[in-house]
Amino acid sequence: MIRVLCCAGVLLAVCAIATIARAGTLHGTVNNGTTGKPGAGVDVVLIQLQGGMTPVATTRSDPDGKFTLENPGVGSQPMLVRAVYKGVNFHQPLPPGKESVTVEIFEPTQDAKSISVPSHVVIFQPNGSSLTVGEEYEVKNGATPAQAYYKSEGNFEVTLPEKADLKQIAASGPSGMPVVQAPIDKGKNRYAIAFAFRPGESDVRLSYDLPYPNNSTTVKLPTTFGGARLVVVAPPGVQLTGDGLTMAGQEQGMNIYERPSVDAGTLVSVALSGTAPVPSSVAGADGGGAPGRAENVQGGDGAQIQAIPGRLDSLKWPLIVGFCVLFVMAGILLARKPVAMSVPSETYPAAGGSGQTTAPTVTQQSSPAQNGDALAALDRATAVSLDALKDQLFRLELRRQAGTISEDNYAQERARVEQVLRELVRG
Repeated sequence: MIRVLCCAGVLLAVCAIATIARAGTLHGTVNNGTTGKPGAGVDVVLIQLQGGMTPVATTRSDPDGKFTLENPGVGSQPMLVRAVYKGVNFHQPLPPGKESVTVEIFEPTQDAKSISVPSHVVIFQPNGSSLTVGEEYEVKNGATPAQAYYKSEGNFEVTLPEKADLKQIAASGPSGMPVVQAPIDKGKNRYAIAFAFRPGESDVRLSYDLPYPNNSTTVKLPTTFGGARLVVVAPPGVQLTGDGLTMAGQEQGMNIYERPSVDAGTLVSVALSGTAPVPSSVAGADGGGAPGRAENVQGGDGAQIQAIPGRLDSLKWPLIVGFCVLFVMAGILLARKPVAMSVPSETYPAAGGSGQTTAPTVTQQSSPAQNGDALAALDRATAVSLDALKDQLFRLELRRQAGTISEDNYAQERARVEQVLRELVRG
């Protein structure tokens, strides 16, 4: 019983240390992903997301790339760390419960060949007399050596259909943090953004409205990037035909159409008619203040960060408490589980004094000292698992609030995390 209580107490302490706000000291490192060396002399800004994006602390990395920032919000609320290198902003999310961070920077390049756009997704949603359109571009940076593709005058350009009313452009890097961009108007329905595309996969998303008189229209989609696979999505209540588009089945209750590859400069004509109910996620995207909507807050460089809405704050502590309970259960089960050890076989005189025989190998309960070693190892493993799961949970909720993951995919990812917890409990 004492062993069980000790284990539960240790695990609760781990939960408390990892989740409850403390002095608010952030220890971090800036690494240069291009050179593989520490990022020395880099300006670092700590940004508070709740209630508007506000810089709350600044510093500069030392020759080893190390830095320290102080703020009461560190560890208790979602924040953002920005490293400014050669005029380029590199962001790294700081979830609740974390008080250390590594920010990776890269040498900038203006070579457009650094990136490719393998897919372009267009989603149509009737909304009364208007048609809400969302587009998402998958962007891959495979530059060798690893560099960040960036131009201050705009390095990613899109062209909208005629009569389109642009609502928002956002971009996210490998970290998954959506950053709402300030569009650069290039004229003739062309808009660009200045975003640092780091090595790996990023995405650019935009939304706009089109007139939808009498529940029908024809949209001519301009193709900016050649060779991209075009995927068009529409509700089942909407009849859709398009140049080179073929039906590719259904996913999450939506009809999927695709065209394997489209040349740059091509106008893809898409005819739509019919109506469909507006999903809650789309209904809240027009600035109506719907509950659970991600808040856009202005950044110092003209970009915006989609901050964590209040709904996530209300879920944070119940989720953390639930995790603590599960980890305590895991500790109790593992503490009650016998620790097996093998006793080396030894030779003993055989009966009658002739020859020798080997004693069979037996399994015994471990000694208190060995149990202490096992519990120490359990504590270390639990702390690591807790941090990893908390980070996964934070990113999952962040994606859900930002609208970058469907409810079905969210449920699947959540179930995967719960499965990890169950496996941990089983030991």
